[in-house]
Amino acid sequence: MANYKFSIVIEKDEDGYYAYCPELQGCYTQGETYEEVLKNIKDAVKLHIEDRLANNEEVPQAEMTSLTSVEVAA
Repeated sequence: MANYKFSIVIEKDEDGYYAYCPELQGCYTQGETYEEVLKNIKDAVKLHIEDRLANNEEVPQAEMTSLTSVEVAA
């Protein structure tokens, strides 16, 4: 069993949490709590990888991730 490492973005909104994996197009989920969305995105990524491997497709890997914030006056 291979180990893979991916970037995950988790955002909070009025309905709970939303998460997605930028390296895996279409890989996203939601949850009511942070813990739930984290579990759900791990499951979604695992299923996405299994599907790619079953179809002999490449599994992309994150080479570098940078997260920052900027302040903009408008």
